[in-house]
Amino acid sequence: MVARKAFEPETRPDFFRDVYEVVKLIPRGRVTSYGAIAAYLGTKMSARMVGWAMNASPAGVPAHRVVNRNGLLTGKHHFPTPYTMQQLLEQEGIKVENDRVVDFKRVFWDPSGELP
Repeated sequence: MVARKAFEPETRPDFFRDVYEVVKLIPRGRVTSYGAIAAYLGTKMSARMVGWAMNASPAGVPAHRVVNRNGLLTGKHHFPTPYTMQQLLEQEGIKVENDRVVDFKRVFWDPSGELP
């Protein structure tokens, strides 16, 4: 498990690694937001840094499960095609319309409420 930490991400070379560890815990068929990950890691104002981490995520990190706070697939252009993110989500049973997760509140996974 990733322990919560309250440090500025710029001073923590392990910030991206911590983000990836949280993202690996998102259950199949669920999504979370950049801001929810940042808040869990104790850096609530660093949602953009979480986005940068997702843009550089290594294989094995289910980056397609991270969307913006409104359920929009804002990171879709960082996948092999503009449709890959949606296809991966739909393979997990998440419905997407107009680049937005349908029933976002129902499939939203909040690491602060789910992880220690």
